[in-house]
Amino acid sequence: MKKMYELAKENIKNAYVPYSHFRVSAVLKLKNGETIKGINVENASYGLSNCAERSALFAAYSQGIKKEDIESILVYTDKDYFVSPCGACRQVMSELMEPEAKVYFANSKGEIKELLNKDLLPHGFSKEDL
Repeated sequence: MKKMYELAKENIKNAYVPYSHFRVSAVLKLKNGETIKGINVENASYGLSNCAERSALFAAYSQGIKKEDIESILVYTDKDYFVSPCGACRQVMSELMEPEAKVYFANSKGEIKELLNKDLLPHGFSKEDL
């Protein structure tokens, strides 16, 4: 977990946030010990922006990684309080990560809060709803 925190803290400098100035970094930890990083990327057309959590997950899937390969995700902000994934990220996480995958929120004070993926989006929309 400490390694994930340090990677996320270092990676946050790569966030592209010229509009909100609200930087977020995410680090996925795979069951084999590898990590994949993501940052938020804004766009002048706000709807085209992408969050750090989705950046990390989409990068993982682009490399052939599947939900059963993912152990956890750590979401870090350089704020002194916890920031939770947005609704869009929660929906993507509920589909692209196992329900029991750990989700860590981390802040600039080094505090870390742990939840399970399934607890972030109760009654989420899934393929069974189609």
